[in-house]
Amino acid sequence: MDAQTQIELEAAAFRRLQQHLMQDRTDVQNIDMMNLAGFCRNCLSRWYQEAANARGIEMTKDEGREAFYGMTMDEWKANYQTDASSAQQSEFKQAFAENVTDKS
Repeated sequence: MDAQTQIELEAAAFRRLQQHLMQDRTDVQNIDMMNLAGFCRNCLSRWYQEAANARGIEMTKDEGREAFYGMTMDEWKANYQTDASSAQQSEFKQAFAENVTDKS
């Protein structure tokens, strides 16, 4: 497989993951994803922002989230986010500490 085809396949897989998370499974909460998998939609939007910034494209955290979510964070929360339980919040603290680090 040539490099361009690989890039196109990876981009297609990313778009399908984004569709799955943003359209097919809006019921799955970010906190549950983070607690189980060590990443969530916010991580994906941050990685998108970091990739843009690495290429000299200015993008803020909020702009990265809106690009990934297809809406503002406030809109997402109002439409899809539910309150997290105490147990979820406790698990999240550990998952966040283990998986979200400043790599700069």
